[in-house]
Amino acid sequence: MATPIHPRPAGQDRYTISEVAEHTGLSAHTLRWYERIGLMPHVDRTHTGQRRFTNRDLDWLSLVTKLRLTGMPVADMVRYAEMVRAGTGTFAERRDLLTAHREDVRQRIAELQSTLDVLDYKIGIYTDGGRP
Repeated sequence: MATPIHPRPAGQDRYTISEVAEHTGLSAHTLRWYERIGLMPHVDRTHTGQRRFTNRDLDWLSLVTKLRLTGMPVADMVRYAEMVRAGTGTFAERRDLLTAHREDVRQRIAELQSTLDVLDYKIGIYTDGGRP
């Protein structure tokens, strides 16, 4: 299970879409879109049709948010969600998808570190009175 982004209210396990939006920082529109494209598991509804999210949904959204932050394409996230729904027989495929994405993230981190080094160098020039 993913670590929640924000602590959940103690003893609560049913949330409206507005509560989830406030809790996660995602908009209600984004939450509906995630559900529509198959990124969210089935979200329960009340007898009036209002969505009722659970703590498990919040944990899933925490993972999805982290995957988005790492730059995982939405199509890959949807594919991952489909594999999760398909069950334990997809463990190897899920591992392979996440392993490949981890390598992409590591490469991007290395690129960002190199860029940070250049910025630090340039800032040092300006800090030292313009002397390279």
